[in-house]
Amino acid sequence: MGALAPSWLSEWTYAHRGLHGPDGALENSLPAFRAAMAAGYGIECDVQQSCDGRAMVFHDGTLDRLTDAQGPVRERCAADLQRIELYRQGGTIPTLESMLRLVSGRVPILIELKSRSDVDWRPLVRAVQSAVTAYRGPAALMSFDPDIVRWLKRRTRRWPVGMVIGRREWRHSGGRGGFASWRGLAIRRLDPDFIACDIADFPDPRIASLRARGLPVLSWTIRSPGLAARAAIHVDAPIAEGAGLP
Repeated sequence: MGALAPSWLSEWTYAHRGLHGPDGALENSLPAFRAAMAAGYGIECDVQQSCDGRAMVFHDGTLDRLTDAQGPVRERCAADLQRIELYRQGGTIPTLESMLRLVSGRVPILIELKSRSDVDWRPLVRAVQSAVTAYRGPAALMSFDPDIVRWLKRRTRRWPVGMVIGRREWRHSGGRGGFASWRGLAIRRLDPDFIACDIADFPDPRIASLRARGLPVLSWTIRSPGLAARAAIHVDAPIAEGAGLP
């Protein structure tokens, strides 16, 4: 367990969606990633798929919150998405390739693959795998979706693959039965190289046991000094934003 996890994974604070905020850069934008690197943080980002199977750096499934455009990201081609302006002078929606060119190995990157139950996720994982194949910097891949984690674990040898876990998200996705039992079974079956857990679920003796056995534990989203103090006790590396950043 955790055999592929490199030491750098636990040695950084990761800026959640880049270094962003109401008075600064927009989340998941190239300016936010530049700001994170300048401040000495690692980067966490999200990717959604375009209709032509490209990996686009964007958190939401729809364009409405962060741009003047509307509708699902997955219904537009990459060329169209790259022309859509982000709010707060964030530039346009970047492809994963353009984000990787910007970072160019200077800080570690956590890439979270987003999915929906009604959308085929395989074009996205193939696009991500293609984008990172030539990348030479430290990077890790992760997802809430067990099917994506399983696919990546079977086909990705160079990059650590993590499972993102949260009780609230599990319930919102329609999870039934006991969360702890489901989580334990999923971790045993998928054997992720690391896990990224909701800070709201700590303290957690089962996660503490996995961590003691060598499985790296990251946590999201650290948004306050109090949560940062909790993360310092219970996890190996925080994924933080705003007042949660040191």
